[in-house]
Formats: sequence, structure tokens, C-alpha cells
Amino acid sequence: MVGMGSPSATALPAQSGETVPSVPDCAELVRSHPWESTPLGPMASWDPVVRATVEVVLSSPVPMALAYGDDHLLIYNDGYAEVIGAKHPAALGCPAAHVFGDQWHAPGIGGVIDGVYRTGRPFLEAEAQVAVPRGAQVEQASFTRGHSVVRDRSGTVVGVLTVAAETTQVTRRLQSLGELTARLAATLTIDDVARVVLAYAMDSFDVDHCVFAVDDGAEFRYVRRIRGEMVDEVDERLPPLWKRIGDDPQAPMVVAAQTGRPSFQSDGAPLQHVATDRHERRVRALAAMPLRTPSLHGALTMGYRAAHTWLPAERALLYAAAELVAQAAERARRFEAQHGTAQLLQRSMLPEHLPELDRFRIAARYDVGVDGNAAGGDFYDAFELSGGRLAMVLGDVAGHDVRAAAVMGQVRAALRALALTEPAPGTVLAGLDRLVGSLGAESRNEEIFVTVVYGVLDQSDGTITLASAGHPPPVLRRAGRDGPTADLVAVPPGAPLGLGGSWQTSTIVLEPGDTILMFSDGVVERRGRTLSAGLADLVAAAAAAPGGDPRNLCSLATSAVPGRTDDDVAVLAVERAMAQSRAATMQVPAEPTGPSRVRQWMSARLREWAVPEPVIGAAILCTSELTTNALLHAGTPAQVHIDLSPERLLVSVADTGTRGSVTRAHTDTMSSRGRGLGLIEELSDAWGTDPSVRGSTVWFEMVIPPA
Repeated sequence: MVGMGSPSATALPAQSGETVPSVPDCAELVRSHPWESTPLGPMASWDPVVRATVEVVLSSPVPMALAYGDDHLLIYNDGYAEVIGAKHPAALGCPAAHVFGDQWHAPGIGGVIDGVYRTGRPFLEAEAQVAVPRGAQVEQASFTRGHSVVRDRSGTVVGVLTVAAETTQVTRRLQSLGELTARLAATLTIDDVARVVLAYAMDSFDVDHCVFAVDDGAEFRYVRRIRGEMVDEVDERLPPLWKRIGDDPQAPMVVAAQTGRPSFQSDGAPLQHVATDRHERRVRALAAMPLRTPSLHGALTMGYRAAHTWLPAERALLYAAAELVAQAAERARRFEAQHGTAQLLQRSMLPEHLPELDRFRIAARYDVGVDGNAAGGDFYDAFELSGGRLAMVLGDVAGHDVRAAAVMGQVRAALRALALTEPAPGTVLAGLDRLVGSLGAESRNEEIFVTVVYGVLDQSDGTITLASAGHPPPVLRRAGRDGPTADLVAVPPGAPLGLGGSWQTSTIVLEPGDTILMFSDGVVERRGRTLSAGLADLVAAAAAAPGGDPRNLCSLATSAVPGRTDDDVAVLAVERAMAQSRAATMQVPAEPTGPSRVRQWMSARLREWAVPEPVIGAAILCTSELTTNALLHAGTPAQVHIDLSPERLLVSVADTGTRGSVTRAHTDTMSSRGRGLGLIEELSDAWGTDPSVRGSTVWFEMVIPPA
């Protein structure tokens, strides 16, 4: 279109608050324009072909303009007026070079019109970006433009006719298809695919209703998105809320999934026989695309609440998108099968519960590596010994396969047996050294590499006796009267297990408020960074922690060193409490009354313990959100645990679901629909998630203000 080649060729609309005068439509303006003062002359004397061309321009619903004569006087319609914005109506009847100024001489604008006018040959521009005023904004729009000459009745070229068709929507959808490809390539699980697909459908096709479904045995499970739903950044990190549907021949998504044939309905009631709520009953137009691979049957449906014609270009995009989604869903299903086996093996070898002590608090965390699809050799353990002592250990078997996990299980089991017989660190490590050497000899592989840091805590005075077999030293966080400090424990370095070494011990004392943190090398090792830099980052994070709570320190430790790691991460922390804490646990049934029961129970218990009312209110609100989320998304009973010490209240909500985190990047999958994460962050002093052997745990901490 004339003058549409550059964004700056279009003037900005009126500023906010500025009165925009009412402008007659272009047909009226053309009739009233003083053409006698232009090369066209009075309208009554116009050439019949020119008059007919102008009538076509003014009656066209698409942007059109006639550039008449050597000066390219502009005559255009309402569609073109919208494109040039504030230049209308002054542009009507004026030379194009005068209207567009210097931009007329830019490449691809005036030169195109001049070329068509001089040569008489038509010209088609496949696509051009144009800045178009829309409301109070100026948006980049895409147009395909055709330029052809206009001849008078004698055959003389008298002007150039430009016709433009806006292709913005098609262009954006093609661009979004590329973005969909990139986002699907980064997905790991079916949940990930569902999130990406639903967001793509709502953003790219502007639909009112979208469903993503995959087969699950004899049934299908599906997740949907509805226009107007309260969806924010929090929901994008939540496991989608899946529902089930049987083999229903009246459900378009089931028919598409089973037959492999798409269906398009432009108007009607496509969901009337299977609608579950008013949202589905309001759908009038629906496209159902099959998702078919050798190992997966599913469907993707998109619907509108108004009649909608499914044009060929739109259908082609849907076909392409469905093909991409089906491939991604199949990859995700294979990954989940591999990951589920590996993670179950891994977590079944870790302790399901840690000891609950009067004066010491214990927490641990295990995160799988970035890919998450292989078992690893990191492990931790803590268990009570005779005489009021506690054994604590954290180790690492080199490798990321089933063999590494199997060796890890043998080492952990042997360590327990040895420690329960004779817990002295030197004795336990010597026994483990013989075991690892034997395993290497049996497999004819002398390269089994195992590191361990092991300690025995005397609960009567807080003394810890430590020994290390080639493992990074623990971090000791001191509460301190002048503020917290942290440093690495000076444990004599010893040889890794299986090499026939000897191990010396060191002794430290945990004072009230102090915490010791054991960790695997995946916490501090990063590509391109030295080990000493990673250790320094971890020590700094421990010193900067607002308190010595072990659960919070475990969470901080996994993110203390910037960058990603392919290695697994294991951490174990033990804090000596300032004073004995009080604790209570409630089992919450997976039923609608569950959150209400939790609120009543927690309110009574916290008031009984004389917790300040502001803390009670905030804690109950956060706990209700977490409980609702656990029951809603895991679909299993939950456990709420509260632990009160003089300085803080710790609340955790655990579920036994199977839709827990897969990678470290996906572990923060908490909060209920629309508001939970912001609520927890706003009301608590610290929070985090802990994957467990049978599900996951979300926790938060609130500081008790001084009396």
C-alpha cells in the first residue's frame, strides 16, 4: 500500500486525553473535496474508468488506494484511512510524496509506485511490516500488497491502484508455531506438554475453550483451559488438573483420538451431550484434532463461544500443531516411564522418615540431576544409636545408572549394620572400605568410586565426631551472639572407600542454634568454576541464612551456587535447637472437608500453645492453601506437621502423589489455583519444596516475634 513500507511512515494517534474530532467517512470526503483545484479536475469531468475505479476503492472492505497522476494524488477508502492514522483526512487529494515526506523516498515505498506507474507492470509484495494505529497503541501489522496500473478509456496509464490484505494473524500464528516447536522441545513430562499446548492454543488462536487429552489405559485423561480462568505464573508451575473420561462416542475428543480423524464444526452445540458445566455448554464452534503416534492416542480440541469458520489456512496450522504435540507427548511418555523406574529405585533406597528428636531437628533433601531419567548414587541417612547418640551420613557413589544406585543401596545398608554394632567413625569406614573393595573384586571392576562423610552426634552435649572418606567437608553454621557465621569443618581428608586407607576423626560441638550441613559434590561443582568457588558460595549462603532451620538450609544449599549441574544433589542438616520444640501431626483425608478440618485443628493447637494471633492467622491461611493444593493435585491423603520452637513456627504439608517434581527446575510446584505462591511468599519468612520417597513435601517457616 502506498506509504506503508516503514513503521515511521505512520503518524501516532492523538495523545491520551486529547479530543479527537469526528471525521466523515472517505466516500463523503471524496464527494466534498475541491477536486477542481487538483490535476483530476471537477468530479463531473473525471474519466469514466477513473470514476469507476474510485467507486470500487470506496466500496471495498479491504484497504485500497489510488495514486493518480504524476504526483500520485491519493484517493483511498476507510480501510486505508485506519492504516495511515493521524495523516487522515489531510492526506486525501494530496501528493503522496507530500503526505509521507522523506519516507516516500525510502527503498520499497515511493520507488515501487513510480516503477509500476512508469512501466505499466504490476507488482506483488508478499509481505510487509506496517505500523498501524489501533486504539491508543501502534502495532506492527503484516500486509500483502498488490500494485497495478489504472488506464483511462484511451489506454493511457493515469494512476496506480494498491490493494492490501492484512496477514498479521496468519503471520503471528506461523511465528507462534515456531515458538511452540521450541517450547515443546524443552518439555519432559506429559504435564509439561499440557502446559505448553494450552498456553499456545489460548494465545495463538484466541479460543474460549481448549482441551488436551491422552489415553490412559481404557480411558482418557484430559486437562482444559477456559477463557476467563484465573491463570498466572503460579499456575504455570502447577501440575495440571487432570480429569477422566471414558469411551464416550459422543465426545469429540474421544472420537478424534480413537479414529484419527479431525472434525470441524462451525456452529451448533458440539459438546451438548458431554458438557460438564456451563462453560462447555456455551461452546458453539469446535475443532477436534487427533494426536496419534504408534504408542499414544489423544486429541487436542479448540472451541469458540460464537460461530467460527475454520478456514483452510487455520486448519493447516492446526494439523501442523497437532503433529508437533503428538510427537512431544510420545517423547514425554517414554521419559516418564524411564524416569519413574529410576526415581522409584533411587528414592526407595533413601530413608522415608528421619528421626524426630527433642533437642535436635533434622532435614534432608534429594534432587535428581537435570535430565532426571537415570538413577544416581548420592545418598543420605540419619538414625538413632544406643546411648542417646545419632548417626548421620552423606555419601556419593560415582555414576548415574542402576549399578550406581545398587552399590549405593549396599553401602547404605552395610553402614547401618556396622554403625549399630560399633558406631565409631574409623571402624565404620574401615568396614565400608572392605565392602567396596569386595564389590569391585567381584565385578572385576576396580573403578567403583565411593565417598562418604560420617558422624556420630552425642545428644547430651552436642558433640559430633566426624570422619571423611574423600568427601567434601560439612558446613558448620554458628548462631553466634554477634550474628551468624559459617565455615567448613576441618575434617582430616581420607581416601575414598575401596582403596584400603585409614581415616582420622575430628570433633566439633553444636551449640544451641548451630547447624551442621552435609552435602554431595553436586551442590558445589559447576562447569567452568573451581571447587573452591562453589564451596565459598555455599558457606556464604549458610552464613546469610535468616536462621539455622535445617529444612531452610537444605533448600538454600541446592541453589547456593549459580548455574546448572547434571549431577544429583543430596543434603542433610542437623540443628541443635535453642529450646525443646513442640510438634503435632494430622492426617488429612482426600475429601472436600479436609482443608476445613486442618484449619480447625491447627487453630486449636496453635492457640493452646499461645502462638501470637497474627502468626496463627497467617499460618492457617498458608496451610489451608497448601493442603488444598496437595489434595487437589496429588489426589491422595495429605499429612500436616507443625513444629513450634521459641523462635519460629515450621509447617509442612506432605502428599503421597506420583506427580512430584522431575528436575530441579520443576521442584517449586506448589500453591493452589491463582494465588498460593504469592500468598506463601508474602506471609512466610521462608518456604520450599522437598521431594520425598513417596511424593513431595511443601513447607514454610514463620518467625515468632519477641514478646
